[in-house]
Amino acid sequence: MEALSGWWEQVWVRLQPDPAGGAVTWVVLAAVAAAVLAGPVWRRLRVLVTVVHELGHALVGVLGGRRFTGLVLRGDMSGHAVTVGPARGPGLVLTAWAGYPAPAIVGAAAVQAAAAGWAPPLLGLTVLVLLLALLRVRSFYTAAVVVGVGVATAALWWWAPPTWQAQVLAGTGLFQLIGSWRHLAVVAARPGPGSDVGVLARLTRVPRWCWLVSFALVLAAATWWAWLAVRTLLGLQ
Repeated sequence: MEALSGWWEQVWVRLQPDPAGGAVTWVVLAAVAAAVLAGPVWRRLRVLVTVVHELGHALVGVLGGRRFTGLVLRGDMSGHAVTVGPARGPGLVLTAWAGYPAPAIVGAAAVQAAAAGWAPPLLGLTVLVLLLALLRVRSFYTAAVVVGVGVATAALWWWAPPTWQAQVLAGTGLFQLIGSWRHLAVVAARPGPGSDVGVLARLTRVPRWCWLVSFALVLAAATWWAWLAVRTLLGLQ
């Protein structure tokens, strides 16, 4: 019991915010830009954006009264979140809409959290979310991605100093944010019937371009929110 109590004490310590740890540097920004803009790197890492995209569908689906029953990631870096519920209605519409905004919102929140010194508790929460997501994976590849990201996040949370945690969290948040714009550009160029905008148009009879505009507005707001933190940390104001 004493050992268990000591372990929980260590967990609690690692969940405390550390305002002194918040930082973003030009090196982080350069690394993120290279990861998103370099084709070979992006093709391998964009699955991280896909994970958040699909978990966005799942979370909003659950909040809208649906059941999240499966998470599938594919080798081409696409994915699918399986939710069960009514075949029509606002819950399904919100679930279908949530995917593209999710990486931008999560990314901006991560940057703000890193800047405010909240990297340790947010990393701990991320580990918990990934553990819950692991219960719904439906393929070996999906499990490998979720476990890999979870192990890396847990190691960063448990062993890395707050400054490193803040740098990685800020960089990951910016990667999610910029990556969400790149994902949106792809669907805007090819808004097929099976895409989220195609599904939304079919469910609501609202034109696809309206849904694309709604995504762009959320991404723009998230970008501005993240920039407020970044410019302060870089001394640009």
